[in-house]
Amino acid sequence: MSGIRIVVAGAAGRMGKAVIGAIEQAADCTLSAAIRRGEDPAPLLTGADVLIEFTEPRAAVALAQAAVRAQVPLVSGTTGLSPEEDAKIRATARSIPVLRSGNMSAGVALLASFARQAARALPGFDIEILDIHHRHKKDAPSGTALLLGKAAAEGRGLAPGEGRLRDAQSPARKDGEIGYVSLRGGSVVGEHEVIFAGPSERLVLRHIAEDRAIFANGALSAARWIVGKKPGLYAMTDVLGL
Repeated sequence: MSGIRIVVAGAAGRMGKAVIGAIEQAADCTLSAAIRRGEDPAPLLTGADVLIEFTEPRAAVALAQAAVRAQVPLVSGTTGLSPEEDAKIRATARSIPVLRSGNMSAGVALLASFARQAARALPGFDIEILDIHHRHKKDAPSGTALLLGKAAAEGRGLAPGEGRLRDAQSPARKDGEIGYVSLRGGSVVGEHEVIFAGPSERLVLRHIAEDRAIFANGALSAARWIVGKKPGLYAMTDVLGL
């Protein structure tokens, strides 16, 4: 065995399988262990260089705490966390390096950077975020949509907008509000748009994911980058040097 020793949690899920496939194709990475639901992560983290997890909120918190006990860096891609669960994972960054992202693709990291710049440059424009995913996705808005909303809010100097779904009974939008609309159906891997709507013009920033491999490869890039880093909370923008 050689290369970066990686433990993958959520190994039986869509993303877990994609990450394991990416590791098998990478000359500089080795699958140290694959954690499935119900397994104790502690013995599997011994001797690992990094933990990558795509699981569910409760498991993500437990895995982050196990990573602290083992002093193993964490790359966390689970979405749909409550504010309390997210805070618990972020708190572990005081002890280990933690990279948290609702989307691991390089393209989405760039899209978030563009959204932040556009929000700053277009202060009078309304901001709407659209996400489309496969019919089995549980959380809405998606973690990526919330990541993009956070970036846009930072560009405006605001707190992130509250997620909401619009229907016929929804009230008119408020000034400064960041709106979210989520569509679910079929086998869509992921599509996201950040729409800036102003007087007589619109700017639309869009990303289309065609294969989960882009998220898996992004997670591997994050894993390579985070090994050896000091404790702290990091994002994909750090990996890309944005």
